[in-house]
Amino acid sequence: MFRAKRRTVVTTAAAVFVLLVAAVVITVVTQGNGEASDNMVAYPAGQRPAAPEFTATSLTGTPINFASYLGKIVVLNIWGSWCSPCRGEGQTLKYLDEQYGPAGVAFLGDDIQDTPTNALVFLHSVGITYPSVNDSNEAVEQRLSIAVPISGTPTTLVIDKTGHIAGLIDGAVTYPDLTTLLRDAAVTQ
Repeated sequence: MFRAKRRTVVTTAAAVFVLLVAAVVITVVTQGNGEASDNMVAYPAGQRPAAPEFTATSLTGTPINFASYLGKIVVLNIWGSWCSPCRGEGQTLKYLDEQYGPAGVAFLGDDIQDTPTNALVFLHSVGITYPSVNDSNEAVEQRLSIAVPISGTPTTLVIDKTGHIAGLIDGAVTYPDLTTLLRDAAVTQ
Protein backbone atom coordinates (compact mmCIF):
# COMPACT_ATOMS: atom_id res chain seq x y z
CA MET A 1 0.00 0.00 0.00
CA PHE A 2 2.91 2.39 0.78
CA ARG A 3 4.37 1.78 -2.70
CA ALA A 4 1.04 2.58 -4.35
CA LYS A 5 0.80 5.92 -2.50
CA ARG A 6 4.41 6.70 -3.33
CA ARG A 7 3.84 5.87 -7.00
CA THR A 8 0.77 8.15 -7.05
CA VAL A 9 2.71 11.01 -5.47
CA VAL A 10 5.62 10.59 -7.91
CA THR A 11 3.27 10.38 -10.90
CA THR A 12 1.35 13.47 -9.77
CA ALA A 13 4.58 15.41 -9.18
CA ALA A 14 5.87 14.44 -12.62
CA ALA A 15 2.60 15.55 -14.24
CA VAL A 16 2.71 18.91 -12.43
CA PHE A 17 6.34 19.38 -13.48
CA VAL A 18 5.49 18.68 -17.15
CA LEU A 19 2.58 21.14 -17.01
CA LEU A 20 4.80 23.84 -15.47
CA VAL A 21 7.49 23.32 -18.11
CA ALA A 22 4.83 23.51 -20.84
CA ALA A 23 3.46 26.75 -19.35
CA VAL A 24 6.94 28.31 -19.28
CA VAL A 25 7.63 27.28 -22.88
CA ILE A 26 4.29 28.68 -24.06
CA THR A 27 4.94 31.94 -22.21
CA VAL A 28 8.42 32.35 -23.70
CA VAL A 29 7.25 31.49 -27.22
CA THR A 30 4.23 33.80 -27.18
CA GLN A 31 6.17 36.72 -25.65
CA GLY A 32 9.12 36.39 -27.99
CA ASN A 33 7.22 35.72 -31.20
CA GLY A 34 8.12 39.05 -32.79
CA GLU A 35 4.59 40.44 -32.63
CA ALA A 36 4.45 44.05 -31.58
CA SER A 37 2.96 44.84 -28.22
CA ASP A 38 0.56 47.75 -27.87
CA ASN A 39 3.34 50.10 -26.79
CA MET A 40 5.85 49.22 -29.54
CA VAL A 41 6.11 50.89 -32.94
CA ALA A 42 8.40 49.46 -35.63
CA TYR A 43 9.27 51.46 -38.74
CA PRO A 44 10.04 49.38 -41.84
CA ALA A 45 13.39 49.85 -43.59
CA GLY A 46 13.06 52.60 -46.17
CA GLN A 47 10.36 54.40 -44.16
CA ARG A 48 12.30 55.24 -41.01
CA PRO A 49 12.59 58.84 -39.80
CA ALA A 50 16.09 60.21 -39.37
CA ALA A 51 17.20 60.64 -35.77
CA PRO A 52 18.13 64.28 -35.19
CA GLU A 53 21.70 65.02 -34.22
CA PHE A 54 22.45 66.56 -30.85
CA THR A 55 25.36 67.42 -28.62
CA ALA A 56 24.93 67.36 -24.86
CA THR A 57 26.81 66.73 -21.64
CA SER A 58 26.72 63.40 -19.84
CA LEU A 59 25.76 63.09 -16.18
CA THR A 60 29.49 62.93 -15.38
CA GLY A 61 30.33 66.06 -17.42
CA THR A 62 31.65 64.40 -20.60
CA PRO A 63 30.52 65.88 -23.93
CA ILE A 64 28.40 63.50 -26.04
CA ASN A 65 27.95 64.09 -29.74
CA PHE A 66 25.25 61.80 -31.12
CA ALA A 67 26.90 61.87 -34.57
CA SER A 68 29.71 59.73 -33.11
CA TYR A 69 27.20 56.84 -32.80
CA LEU A 70 26.62 56.66 -36.57
CA GLY A 71 27.47 53.19 -37.83
CA LYS A 72 26.16 51.50 -34.67
CA ILE A 73 22.73 50.33 -33.63
CA VAL A 74 21.75 52.56 -30.70
CA VAL A 75 19.25 52.01 -27.90
CA LEU A 76 18.33 55.48 -26.62
CA ASN A 77 16.30 55.40 -23.41
CA ILE A 78 14.53 58.55 -22.17
CA TRP A 79 14.17 58.26 -18.41
CA GLY A 80 14.29 59.96 -15.02
CA SER A 81 15.20 58.67 -11.57
CA TRP A 82 11.88 60.07 -10.29
CA CYS A 83 9.91 57.90 -12.77
CA SER A 84 8.58 54.65 -11.31
CA PRO A 85 8.35 52.73 -14.65
CA CYS A 86 11.89 53.94 -15.46
CA ARG A 87 13.16 52.47 -12.23
CA GLY A 88 11.25 49.27 -13.01
CA GLU A 89 12.89 48.81 -16.40
CA GLY A 90 16.41 49.46 -15.10
CA GLN A 91 17.39 45.82 -14.62
CA THR A 92 16.03 44.87 -18.07
CA LEU A 93 18.09 47.60 -19.74
CA LYS A 94 21.19 46.61 -17.75
CA TYR A 95 20.76 42.99 -18.83
CA LEU A 96 20.17 43.91 -22.50
CA ASP A 97 23.23 46.18 -22.49
CA GLU A 98 25.33 43.32 -21.09
CA GLN A 99 23.91 40.97 -23.73
CA TYR A 100 24.04 43.22 -26.82
CA GLY A 101 26.82 45.70 -25.93
CA PRO A 102 29.61 43.23 -26.75
CA ALA A 103 27.96 42.68 -30.15
CA GLY A 104 28.35 46.40 -30.94
CA VAL A 105 24.96 47.78 -29.88
CA ALA A 106 25.42 51.10 -28.09
CA PHE A 107 23.18 52.07 -25.18
CA LEU A 108 22.62 55.72 -24.28
CA GLY A 109 20.31 57.31 -21.73
CA ASP A 110 18.57 60.68 -21.85
CA ASP A 111 17.90 61.66 -18.24
CA ILE A 112 15.19 64.34 -18.12
CA GLN A 113 13.86 66.61 -15.36
CA ASP A 114 16.46 65.31 -12.95
CA THR A 115 19.65 66.24 -11.14
CA PRO A 116 22.90 64.49 -12.01
CA THR A 117 23.28 63.44 -8.36
CA ASN A 118 19.88 61.69 -8.19
CA ALA A 119 20.38 60.12 -11.62
CA LEU A 120 23.85 58.79 -10.82
CA VAL A 121 22.67 57.32 -7.51
CA PHE A 122 19.93 55.46 -9.37
CA LEU A 123 22.27 54.22 -12.13
CA HIS A 124 24.77 53.01 -9.54
CA SER A 125 22.07 51.19 -7.56
CA VAL A 126 20.94 49.30 -10.68
CA GLY A 127 24.43 48.75 -12.08
CA ILE A 128 23.87 50.58 -15.37
CA THR A 129 27.24 51.63 -16.79
CA TYR A 130 26.37 53.11 -20.19
CA PRO A 131 26.35 56.94 -20.42
CA SER A 132 23.32 59.15 -19.97
CA VAL A 133 22.85 62.70 -21.17
CA ASN A 134 21.97 65.31 -18.55
CA ASP A 135 18.78 66.67 -20.16
CA SER A 136 17.21 68.54 -17.24
CA ASN A 137 15.55 71.06 -19.56
CA GLU A 138 14.39 68.34 -22.03
CA ALA A 139 16.16 69.91 -25.03
CA VAL A 140 17.36 66.54 -26.39
CA GLU A 141 13.92 64.96 -25.86
CA GLN A 142 12.31 67.85 -27.73
CA ARG A 143 14.70 67.41 -30.68
CA LEU A 144 13.90 63.68 -30.79
CA SER A 145 10.16 64.38 -30.67
CA ILE A 146 10.45 66.23 -33.97
CA ALA A 147 11.18 62.88 -35.64
CA VAL A 148 8.86 60.57 -33.65
CA PRO A 149 6.10 61.04 -31.09
CA ILE A 150 7.41 60.94 -27.53
CA SER A 151 4.65 61.00 -24.95
CA GLY A 152 6.74 60.87 -21.79
CA THR A 153 8.99 58.67 -19.74
CA PRO A 154 10.10 56.10 -20.25
CA THR A 155 10.41 56.01 -24.02
CA THR A 156 13.07 53.96 -25.77
CA LEU A 157 14.20 54.49 -29.36
CA VAL A 158 16.14 51.95 -31.41
CA ILE A 159 18.23 53.66 -34.08
CA ASP A 160 19.78 51.70 -36.94
CA LYS A 161 23.36 52.00 -38.21
CA THR A 162 22.37 54.64 -40.77
CA GLY A 163 20.98 56.95 -38.07
CA HIS A 164 17.30 56.21 -38.75
CA ILE A 165 14.78 55.31 -36.05
CA ALA A 166 13.87 51.64 -36.47
CA GLY A 167 11.25 51.77 -33.74
CA LEU A 168 10.24 52.91 -30.30
CA ILE A 169 8.74 51.59 -27.11
CA ASP A 170 6.36 53.95 -25.33
CA GLY A 171 6.52 52.88 -21.68
CA ALA A 172 8.72 50.46 -19.82
CA VAL A 173 11.01 48.28 -21.95
CA THR A 174 10.33 44.57 -22.12
CA TYR A 175 12.87 42.03 -23.24
CA PRO A 176 10.72 40.69 -26.14
CA ASP A 177 9.91 44.16 -27.52
CA LEU A 178 13.47 45.45 -27.40
CA THR A 179 14.97 42.30 -28.89
CA THR A 180 12.40 42.48 -31.71
CA LEU A 181 13.37 46.08 -32.47
CA LEU A 182 17.07 45.25 -32.30
CA ARG A 183 16.56 42.44 -34.80
CA ASP A 184 14.57 44.79 -37.06
CA ALA A 185 17.24 47.52 -36.76
CA ALA A 186 19.79 45.15 -38.26
CA VAL A 187 17.80 45.43 -41.52
CA THR A 188 18.93 48.85 -42.71
CA GLN A 189 17.62 51.06 -45.47
